[in-house]
Amino acid sequence: RVPLSNVIRQSRQRAGIAHTHRLGCTQSIQPELPVTEPFHGAKLAILVGNHILTILRDDIPTIGWPDHWDLPGGGRESDETPIECVLRELHEELGLVLCANDLIWRKPYKSPPNVVWFFAAEFPDFDVEKVRFGDEGQEWRLAPIEWFLTHEKAIPNLQSRLRTYLGQR
Repeated sequence: RVPLSNVIRQSRQRAGIAHTHRLGCTQSIQPELPVTEPFHGAKLAILVGNHILTILRDDIPTIGWPDHWDLPGGGRESDETPIECVLRELHEELGLVLCANDLIWRKPYKSPPNVVWFFAAEFPDFDVEKVRFGDEGQEWRLAPIEWFLTHEKAIPNLQSRLRTYLGQR
């Protein structure tokens, strides 16, 4: 297994991201999730007050959900854990670094061929100047949560998962 610091360094190089910006990171380390079944990806809802950090997917017909509003995250690489996967994807897509402790909610969801993980983090003092948009997607937006939940071009299963989190918050 490759240490997470190496994964982040390698993903920064692949994405051509020159700067890393930490959002939170408390000192104690949250135990890694026990992975009891296969999973193929992870997504993260970053909430900033009553707003959510979103990404408009590329408008390419060969990808899933082209030209739809998405959340940071993506597919698993190698033998990553769910947390390593979502933190790497966040860094590649938006140049942001979180720590495992910043992920305050998590839940696995059945999604063929196996499972995807959904995480949530909240940052009331988020600074949009820290975002360094990567090379996937058309744009990013800090949008009202209600906008994302009702937008016809937001990915429906992410809208549903966000509603679940908000209902348990």
